[in-house]
Amino acid sequence: MYRNLVRRLAVPSLAAVAMLAAPASASAQTTDFPNKAVRYVIPFAAGGLTDISARQVGQFLAQEWKQPVVVENKPGGNANIGAEQVARAPADGYTWLGVTLAHSANPTLFPKLSFNFQKDLVPVARIASSPMMVVVPANSPIKTLKELAEAAHKKPLNAGSSGNGTPPHLTLALFETLTKTNFTHVPYKGGAPSMNDLIGGQIDVVFSNFPESLQFVKGGKLRALAVTTRERHPLMPNVPTVAEAGFPDLIVENWTGLMMPAGTPKPIIDKTASAIGKMMEVKSVRERIIAIGFTPAPQNSADFTKYYNAEVARWGKLIKERNIQAD
Repeated sequence: MYRNLVRRLAVPSLAAVAMLAAPASASAQTTDFPNKAVRYVIPFAAGGLTDISARQVGQFLAQEWKQPVVVENKPGGNANIGAEQVARAPADGYTWLGVTLAHSANPTLFPKLSFNFQKDLVPVARIASSPMMVVVPANSPIKTLKELAEAAHKKPLNAGSSGNGTPPHLTLALFETLTKTNFTHVPYKGGAPSMNDLIGGQIDVVFSNFPESLQFVKGGKLRALAVTTRERHPLMPNVPTVAEAGFPDLIVENWTGLMMPAGTPKPIIDKTASAIGKMMEVKSVRERIIAIGFTPAPQNSADFTKYYNAEVARWGKLIKERNIQAD
């Protein structure tokens, strides 16, 4: 309570404070960036998609720059704890934040955060994106996305997700809005438990993170109805896109990207974004990114900023309309 009161009374944002505290020689420090280790904060547990992609980036840039890029996992608080640490870090380019679609929903889901995503952090580069995949049990009578909507109009269906306000839940909510249906939402503590119950027939459908359901679709335990991107995924070439399935507005990209504290010198931001863009042109890197379920989709800071702000507006509108509450 006290910290929130102090924040309301304080006039400058974290970004403004960082700029005031920046040394006068900051511009000179950008020419030899990086000249020491970079801290790459991932606000999720180790082993997840964002963590794996960050380690790909860290490994490549460490070789490119001859300086360590140390990935540090800071899970918790719906991915806000790590984000706050980076927002409060010096704006010198040496502290990074791995971000996903969740961070475009969090400004609306958590309006009382002690920092502001759009004021205290700056988008540096988008790295890659991944579709959501709509999956049902292998023995389900539902074989298409249209049949799913028709079934939901006839009787209540249970839809699992990895938690309230997560990308699977948001995709479900978008589908409900587009089809004027209402599923019974069953939030789980993560994607794995929802997959287990879906396979077991305890729930009817999951609008899943692509990598979480991929192995079960390939193994014949689940049936994929569609992927939520404009193009089919190379790992699932026989699964139609949502546009092909009759729902062109159900485009959802579970992207991953990189942010730094606001006030970070532009030459550092541009150098980092350029290096990530170069990384995505390397065939072996692209193949590794695709193998884990992502599609390379690099954007520079200007383009990623526009994209991120549009995502905040898009999901904020849906969250308010559907009255979605965080866990």
